Amino acid sequence: MKKVLAMVLALALLLPACALGENVVKIGIYEPASGDNGAGGKQETLGIYYANSVVPTVEIDGEEYKIELVEVDNQSSTDKAPSAAQSLVSAGVSIVLGTYGSSCAIAAADIFDAAGIVAIGASCTNPQVTLGNPLYYRICYLDPFQGTVNANYAAEQYGAKTAYVLTQLGNDYDAGMGNYFTEAFEALGGKVISETFLEGNSDFSAYITNAVNAGADVIFMPTSTTYASLMLGQAAAAGVKIPFLAGDTWASSVILEAVQGSELTVCVTDFFDEHDASAVDFVEGFKAWLNADSQNLTNNGGNDVIAAVSALGYDDYMVAVEAIKAAGSVDPEDIADVMADVTYTGVTGAIAFDENGDAIRDQAFIKQAKTDELAWEFVKVQGVAE
Repeated sequence: MKKVLAMVLALALLLPACALGENVVKIGIYEPASGDNGAGGKQETLGIYYANSVVPTVEIDGEEYKIELVEVDNQSSTDKAPSAAQSLVSAGVSIVLGTYGSSCAIAAADIFDAAGIVAIGASCTNPQVTLGNPLYYRICYLDPFQGTVNANYAAEQYGAKTAYVLTQLGNDYDAGMGNYFTEAFEALGGKVISETFLEGNSDFSAYITNAVNAGADVIFMPTSTTYASLMLGQAAAAGVKIPFLAGDTWASSVILEAVQGSELTVCVTDFFDEHDASAVDFVEGFKAWLNADSQNLTNNGGNDVIAAVSALGYDDYMVAVEAIKAAGSVDPEDIADVMADVTYTGVTGAIAFDENGDAIRDQAFIKQAKTDELAWEFVKVQGVAE
């Protein structure tokens, strides 16, 4: 009798939604809201939420479905990542977006694969994210590409012959970027001095001294903004004149704030430039959306500078919507069947996937941090040497 009553109660709870004819499709947000990558994760997530405000529904087989976002915090931790991923599986999501931070993407890949759920990374650039993980896709370029782009830029722009490379020990993104830069820079005839620092480090004075004593022409430091801002503040205080280069992770207002009033030169490879004429509608809409909500503005670092990862988050969501439409279904298996053929022209450019599920891209924006205002200055579009 108790079981019958429980079933009747469960059905009664479902009746209002059924009566209203509301259809729902769940999209998972697998991002860090805390930990070393929390700042970047929040900015990437903002792009996803803004996209949802622009396109809150999707039509499937002639019926409109409300898109419900289910968010988890992977805490920037490979230890916590699997349980965060599993919670999205348990929530019944049809597709997953994220994550900022390649290590956590790699740590969750098996969870999503076992559940048959497609995950689309926005800015996780390490090759291992998709290699051997058939249901993990991404819309950004990869570390081998941007590491090589940085090496080419160092040689072409600064005539660099010696580079100092500093990475966090045990961080997949850092290690990968450091290696790809080193390989490309040495192939161009350059010399590389490499060092690593431990998680939780806050004093970079010894590393600064080592770079200066090595006669480095450039410093390449592809780390989280948490460590980067510390390094830059200490380098500025020490009067360092060596240009800093980094990948997409540094394309953040956190870095801009760290260099204000200094004489530092900081250049990054990036996926997006908010001054690009083709992205005017997105830029105006996103800024208005940010400024209309104090919490959104706080999550963006307290200003309305658009991080490239926000633009990638926006495009990531739109690609997921295209995948759901192409599948004509909310079933993860149906979405997986069509995902490889999904294409989309977004604010970060045309998006299509190769045989590994990686975005097909061959150019990056080079941007330099302004030290007298909170803004990035576009320098050039950079490819790699033939």
